[in-house]
Amino acid sequence: MNVETKPETQKVTKPRTGADLLVQTLIEEEVKTIFGYPGGAVLPIYDALYRAKDKATFEHILTRHEQGAIHAAEGYARVSGKPGVVIATSGPGATNLITGIADAMMDSLPLVIFTGQVARGVIGTDAFQEADVMGLTTPITKQNYQIQDVRDLPRIVKEAFHIASTGRPGPVVVDIPKDISANPCGDTFDTEFHLPGYQPTIKPNPLQIKKLADSIATAQKPVILAGAGVLFGKATDELVAFAEKHSLPVTTTLLGLGSFPGDHELALGMAGMHGTYTANMALYECDLLINIGARFDDRLTGNLEHFAPTATVAHIDIDPAEIGKNVHTQIPIVADSKEALRQLLLQVKQSPDHYSWLNKLSTQKEEYPLWFNNPQKEMIPQWLMKALHKVTDGNAIITTDVGQHQMWAAQYYTFNKPNRWVTSGGLGTMGFGFPAAIGAQFAEPDSTVVAVVGDGGFQMTMQELSVLQERGLPIKIIIVNNGALGMVRQWQETFYESRYSESLLSVQPDFVKLADSYDIKGMKIDNQEDLINVLPEVFAYDGPMLLDCRVLQQENVYPMIAPGKGLHEMIGVKP
Repeated sequence: MNVETKPETQKVTKPRTGADLLVQTLIEEEVKTIFGYPGGAVLPIYDALYRAKDKATFEHILTRHEQGAIHAAEGYARVSGKPGVVIATSGPGATNLITGIADAMMDSLPLVIFTGQVARGVIGTDAFQEADVMGLTTPITKQNYQIQDVRDLPRIVKEAFHIASTGRPGPVVVDIPKDISANPCGDTFDTEFHLPGYQPTIKPNPLQIKKLADSIATAQKPVILAGAGVLFGKATDELVAFAEKHSLPVTTTLLGLGSFPGDHELALGMAGMHGTYTANMALYECDLLINIGARFDDRLTGNLEHFAPTATVAHIDIDPAEIGKNVHTQIPIVADSKEALRQLLLQVKQSPDHYSWLNKLSTQKEEYPLWFNNPQKEMIPQWLMKALHKVTDGNAIITTDVGQHQMWAAQYYTFNKPNRWVTSGGLGTMGFGFPAAIGAQFAEPDSTVVAVVGDGGFQMTMQELSVLQERGLPIKIIIVNNGALGMVRQWQETFYESRYSESLLSVQPDFVKLADSYDIKGMKIDNQEDLINVLPEVFAYDGPMLLDCRVLQQENVYPMIAPGKGLHEMIGVKP
C-alpha cells in the first residue's frame, strides 16, 4: 500500500462557486458513485451537480434516508476497497449520519462524508438546522474538517481521500458552510498537501519479523487469527501461501471471513462468541498465536483471563494503538499485512512437525461440527443459509443486519473469496444490511448480491426499496422472519428466564405487499420444499426480488459463549 505523499499543484480553471470547485475536485479524485440526500445547506452543491451532469464521471444515488446513504457507502467501500462518498445537509441531515460514521470507524471503512453547514456568519447562533458537526464527529472519525476558506477546499478534499484510504482506513468528515459552497471563488487553487504527523508505518521492523520467524520455527501448537486487516491489505494470497508453507491452521474473526478460504483443510472456521468449537479451542490451547489484522475485541476473546493463556502472542497490525490494547503481546509488529506476510515468507525457513496438533484439530472438526436438528424438515434458518450457499455456489456477496441471522450466515455460508462478506461488526448496527447491499451492487454491478436481513432490522431501512425499483438493481432480499428481535429473544431466554420483554414482534407488515407497492417481485415462503423449488427461479430472475422466509421463532444460535466465560466454556456445542 503506497502512502507516500507526492506534492502536486493542479490548476482549476474559472470555477463559478465553491460547490463547482468541490465537484471538479471529486472528478479529479475519480469518484464513481456518491450516495446522498439534499437539503437547504447543500443546495449549492446539488445545483453544481446538476450543472456538471454532462462532464461528471460519477453518478449520484438518491437514497430515501441519510442512514441509507451512509450504510450504502459502507457497503461500497467494503466491496470495492475505495472510499464511499456521502453528501448530507446540515443539522438533521448530518446527525442522521452519526450512527453510520461510528459504524465505519469501528470497522475501519474508508468513507469521505460531506455535510452542509449554515453560513459562517451564523455558526454558533443556533441558526435553523445548525448542528456542531465537528464536535459530534470528532470521537468517531479518523479526521474531520470545517472549510473556512474556499481556497483550502481542493486541498482539504484531497487530504480527506488520502487519510480515509491509507494506513488503517476510516471515515473523514468535511463540513462545508453554505456561503463557502454558494459564493463565487477565484480562478486557481493549489492542491499540494503534506501531513508530517500522518505517516503510517507500512514495512515491518526486520528484527520483529525475525523474532516471529524464530517463534514459528519452535512452536508446537501455532494458530493464525486472521482479521479484516488481511482484507484491507489485499493480503489473502500471501496468507494462504504462508499458512500452507508452514502448515499453520487458520481461524478468522467475524470481519475476517473470506480472508482465508473457508473450505481449506487448514481452516478452522470463525472464532468468538458464536465461533466453531475447533477455532475457539485452538485459540485456548495454542502455544503461539499469530494475530494478523484483528483487534482482539471482547466478542472474540471472551474472558481475557482464559484467552490464549499459554500462548506467545504476536500481533501484526497497521495501527499501533491496537497492539497490546486488550491482549498482552510479546511480539508486536506494526506493518501492513501484505508487507509483513511477504517478509515472513522470506524469513521462515522451516517449521517443526505439527502433525499431532493438526490431527487433533481435524478430529475436533469432525466430532464437534456446527449442527442443527430438523427432523420435521421445517423451515429453519441454518438450513436456509446452507440452501442459499448451494444455489449461489458460494460466490454471492452477502450483506447482513445484526443478530441471529447474521451469525447463521457467518456460520453456514462458507466464504472462500475475499470481500464477499459485508456486515456490521464492532457497532452492531441494525438496519445496515439492506442499504449496504445497494452500495455493494454499485461497487460490483455484475456480481450477485444478497441482503440477508432480519424482520426487525429490515424495517429500519426498508424505504430504500425505492432505490432498487428506481435503479433496477437485481439485489435479492432474504428476510429471515422469525417474528422477533431474535438475538434479544435468545438472550432473554438464556439469561432472563424467558421473560420476553418487548422482543416479540406481534404486528408485522405484509412484506410481499410492501415489495409489490414498489413494483418489486416478492414471495412468502414457509416450508423447505417450496424454498427448494423457488430459489433457482429467484436467482435466475434478472431484477430485484424479496423473499419473506418464515422460520421457527424459538431457534437459537449455537455454539455460544456466555458473557464472562472463556473460549473453552461454550454452550450448545453438541445436540
